[in-house]
Amino acid sequence: MVAAICKELSLRKQELTQTIETIYFGGGTPSLLTPQEIDLILDTVYTHFTVSGTPEITLEANPDDLTEATVTSLASSQINRLSIGIQSFFEEDLKLMNRAHNETEALHCIVKAKQYFKNISIDLMYGIPNMSSERWQENIEKALSLGVPHISCYVLTIEPKTALERFIKKGIIRPIEDAIAQEHHSILLEKTEAVGYHNYEFSNFCIPGWESQSNSSYWKRKPYLGVGPSAHSYDVVSRRWNVSNNALYIKSIEAGELPLTSEVLSQEDQYNEYIMTRLRTAAGISINEIGALFGPQFQSYLKQNMQQHLERELLVEEEDFIKATKKGKFLSDGIAADLFMIT
Repeated sequence: MVAAICKELSLRKQELTQTIETIYFGGGTPSLLTPQEIDLILDTVYTHFTVSGTPEITLEANPDDLTEATVTSLASSQINRLSIGIQSFFEEDLKLMNRAHNETEALHCIVKAKQYFKNISIDLMYGIPNMSSERWQENIEKALSLGVPHISCYVLTIEPKTALERFIKKGIIRPIEDAIAQEHHSILLEKTEAVGYHNYEFSNFCIPGWESQSNSSYWKRKPYLGVGPSAHSYDVVSRRWNVSNNALYIKSIEAGELPLTSEVLSQEDQYNEYIMTRLRTAAGISINEIGALFGPQFQSYLKQNMQQHLERELLVEEEDFIKATKKGKFLSDGIAADLFMIT
């Protein structure tokens, strides 16, 4: 797999011409890679692409992967940022989500990681069935007490054909209620704001200056190249994605063929994606930029459709920008859908 990823990087070296500012090892279990394998992939990137002098290089890991030996090993590689999938510091939540780690591992892995890494992000889940507001508040307080500079918080999504979906359908577990998830989100905003964390995107909070460069690039419409099975790439006007099957991926790459599917994004698609991503950010949507990028008809359409949300105080207009208010943040995806252009 590592050899195939390196070869794909070579085959696609013409696809990114700009300087690379961020490299992200995500999906699957990248923490299983040895420092030598990580360095081999990174050396291949440096060979075929232009990389900035101080790139953000992130690796995703689960708490049960981050033993003392693994953390020490990763610290000896070129990785300079860890993204750890904590999800919850409570055993009952972790069991419900079928996570492999326990609450002790969730806590200890962060303590270990902080000995070697300054730039650490953790993921937390809210809106979990049977999670009280008090328990969610304790989760946030525990995360903040650990002094990690970046926290990503997501509403639990019930995936089809999972044990959790079956339990909900059978009435064993109560389904997630939007009102409870919204209350959890309000607690999240209050707790993080009180200690100076910047909510720079709907799900992302950080000490100012510790924003994820990788995440931010998506919201700024920067092109990116994804390599490996199921990886997605984006160049503003199109998307491409690799086959998900590992064996087919390796076989195609070994034959010098890219196992890609592509779609061209229409102007409406590009506008809708701009609306969807930018409305989730603290910066918001630039009305003038909409006109410059997509034309006056899109700008007029936006101005017309945003009025109802301004009147309901879900959006606020500040000079050239429209932004979600505190009340509108939790509803931002639905608001964005109202602003989409559908032809």
